[in-house]
Amino acid sequence: MMLRLPSISLAAPVLPALLCTAALAVSPLASGAEAVVKIDGSSTVYPIAEAMAQEFQRARLHEVHVNVGVSGTGGGFAKFCRGEIDIASASRPILKKEMDDCAKTGIRYYEMPLAYDALTVVVNPQNSFVNRLSIADLRKLWEPRAQGKVNTWKDVNPAWPADRIKFYAPGADSGSSEYFSEVVVGVAKAGRSDVGTAEDHAVLVERIAADKDALGYVALDYYVENQQKLKAVAIGEGKEAVLPTVGNIRNGSYQPLSRPVFLYVSERALDKTAVRQFVEFGMKNAARLVDEVNYLPLPARAYSENLERLSAKKIGSVYGGEDKGRLRPSGAMQILEALMHGS
Repeated sequence: MMLRLPSISLAAPVLPALLCTAALAVSPLASGAEAVVKIDGSSTVYPIAEAMAQEFQRARLHEVHVNVGVSGTGGGFAKFCRGEIDIASASRPILKKEMDDCAKTGIRYYEMPLAYDALTVVVNPQNSFVNRLSIADLRKLWEPRAQGKVNTWKDVNPAWPADRIKFYAPGADSGSSEYFSEVVVGVAKAGRSDVGTAEDHAVLVERIAADKDALGYVALDYYVENQQKLKAVAIGEGKEAVLPTVGNIRNGSYQPLSRPVFLYVSERALDKTAVRQFVEFGMKNAARLVDEVNYLPLPARAYSENLERLSAKKIGSVYGGEDKGRLRPSGAMQILEALMHGS
């Protein structure tokens, strides 16, 4: 038997309603044309970006969907410069090659400092003997020529066991990996190759937690959220070795593994209402959200200046790309002092 639908009379009260429905159906927000914000990049910045996304979506009653990916800083910039995403999250400033790639595709951008992070050197909690390491120790462990020579804990310190070390680190596209290798080894993207890698720091946490002879490094938040699974190693010489606490980051004593992290916002993407609203919401709530996910917030002035740069159309990066794009310890410290003291 064929189901007969009731007829609808297009009387005056009904027609406006139908027209209104049709208008909503083709409106940009209803159709989803402007209702998606695409973010990708740094695993370090992911907790901050995800916190912003979740709170923004709740504030907008989920009318806007924010996609947050984890391709690593380099992977995020590659997508950003191809115009595939609206915002790139990065644990280092944009490099000269990435600037050139964006220029080729006409992608102009706003650079927004977001928070301060500390790379945290960690071992398995079962490790009772590694409590502190100097930068010289880390170099001895991670430099390329260490491979095949420095393989056990005893190779680092004669008093330690002869058990083989299992190395873990963020992947090649990670800004954290670039920064760590430049600070520790002296050259970005240089280091031993017998290392278990993952772009997602959460994956590194699980691998280190499952291996009693693990040695690796992760962003501060991933350590703070997993202190039962990881043991942080103090960095420095003897009594001068310090742990990556908010206090030590703020007073500058946890060096040289502290650095700022960023968002890069496409100028073209800001033509979409959802993207502009997300950026404005994110900057207005950044200090609180950054603190909630265990990073160090910048002064309130830094976030308001990010929005002022949008109004003033201050496009581009203040860093020099290939030569100055990756912050040296001294440069990172200068930025921290400027941000913390409003200079």
